[in-house]
Amino acid sequence: MAKFIKSFDEISLADVPLVGGKNASLGELVKSVAIHGIQVPHGFCVTAPAYRLILEDGKIKDEIEKLLEGVDKSNLDDLSSRARACRVLIKKAGIPDAVAEEIRQAYRKLSAEHGHEVDVAVRSSATAEDLPDASFAGQQETFLNIRGEEALLEACLNCFASLFTDRAVSYRIDKGFDHMVVSLSIGVQKMVRSDLSSSGVIFTLDTESGFRDVVLVTSSYGLGENIVAGRVDPDEFLVFKTTLQKGFDPILRRRVGAKQYRMIYSGHGTRTTRNIEVRPEDRERFSISDAEVLKLAHWACTIEHHYSELYGRPTAMDIEWAKDGNDGHLYIVQARPETIHSPKETTVLEAFRLETRSEVLVTGRSIGERIGSGSVRTIGDASELGLFKDGEVLVADMTDPDWEPV
Repeated sequence: MAKFIKSFDEISLADVPLVGGKNASLGELVKSVAIHGIQVPHGFCVTAPAYRLILEDGKIKDEIEKLLEGVDKSNLDDLSSRARACRVLIKKAGIPDAVAEEIRQAYRKLSAEHGHEVDVAVRSSATAEDLPDASFAGQQETFLNIRGEEALLEACLNCFASLFTDRAVSYRIDKGFDHMVVSLSIGVQKMVRSDLSSSGVIFTLDTESGFRDVVLVTSSYGLGENIVAGRVDPDEFLVFKTTLQKGFDPILRRRVGAKQYRMIYSGHGTRTTRNIEVRPEDRERFSISDAEVLKLAHWACTIEHHYSELYGRPTAMDIEWAKDGNDGHLYIVQARPETIHSPKETTVLEAFRLETRSEVLVTGRSIGERIGSGSVRTIGDASELGLFKDGEVLVADMTDPDWEPV
């Protein structure tokens, strides 16, 4: 019997301490929601005890604890140096033989189910035993299009080390979490070939207002990491739940996004994925059909209903989906309770207005509701974040989770 591996169909939300929130939610989907026709790619988890064994066998726990003692989030260079040293320690320690062998066996079994050496996504799922409801979404690394046992082991080791990315360390400082009580589980999931089609994110509420009676579906070409990381401006569809359930036309709004890039498999070298530019004519049309939007919205409502019953309260969901370009099917690859907009006070409307007016220099799409002011700081790369000073207005082409420390 495997000691460090759990199949998705063996776990549920009750297993958060063992496999983290992201993996536990995947197990919940496979066991409970898939009966409604919702398709979820199969896979397995490397459990949190495997991570703790790396620290124990490598005798690096005390070194990591000492490295992070008194780290100052405001000193970005120092934070980056200490976090990098922690990652180096984990990579040098390596994955213990017992864990590595179980990962190999689980991968062979998953490959046998598909008749070939399968390509997988390797995703982190952090957990803290005394903080079961904490969210660590977006703080660690994801590795896509991983094929072969040795490549999988390398991706898993890098995933474990990513518990100490700059943004993850900064996030835990912000939240007051002890670095040493947080562990990492890993989800290994069969890839959906959305590099040949499209993918996106669904929220079962309006992310601007917190309005609960709509489903927001976003979509862009290629693998979904571009949307998750904020690298592309996706198509958006706003679906009204009431008319969706009654069979009327429920799409309240459609917006064509710029969709500048498509993430695809990289056919050569050590990079497993790469971005290519989307043709202008493809940017100007929607990346998903209305029928597919409605199917995804129905699935999202089903998932939301299941989790709301499970938690005993209305629970908005943050869901990732992908369309396979080979079989044409839609799949749900992640689903978790939405934690950013749901806690907002919905009985109070907060409004802001400018007291003075002047010449408009540039316009863009708002992603927030407030007004900011200050000196402009233009930053082209995450390596320049140390230049940013408190009170400045950050201007950048795009940001991703690596920018979290500012």
